[in-house]
Amino acid sequence: LSTVRVDGRPHVTPLIAVLVDDMMHFCTGVTEQKAKNLEHDRRCTMTTGTNTWARGLDIVLDGEVVRVTDEVRLQQIADTYETKYGSDWHFEVKDGGFDGGGGPAFVFQIRPSAVFAFAKNPHSQTRFDVDA
Repeated sequence: LSTVRVDGRPHVTPLIAVLVDDMMHFCTGVTEQKAKNLEHDRRCTMTTGTNTWARGLDIVLDGEVVRVTDEVRLQQIADTYETKYGSDWHFEVKDGGFDGGGGPAFVFQIRPSAVFAFAKNPHSQTRFDVDA
């Protein structure tokens, strides 16, 4: 995930994410740099893909985040984390976010404005503009 610090410098960090209802979601501790960055600038870029040269697909989501606070939605996202990543990623829904034992975390949904797909065999690029 790439975000922008208050002073304009980029901040890039690996994280896990889940797809719920065709929208990408991630969480971060409320005191982490990502949370601080997104508080002042909701724009971000998320990249994912494979580390192969001649097969697979790499994806880049460009957009803005929206904080998820609805308890029903948060529970769906929490359940998806645990199903995908196992019991180490069990979250309790609490106070409009997650608590996984390491303290409170905000949950965000990325609302993409553009999606880029990079194919690897043959090499190609496609841009999808997303309506708001």
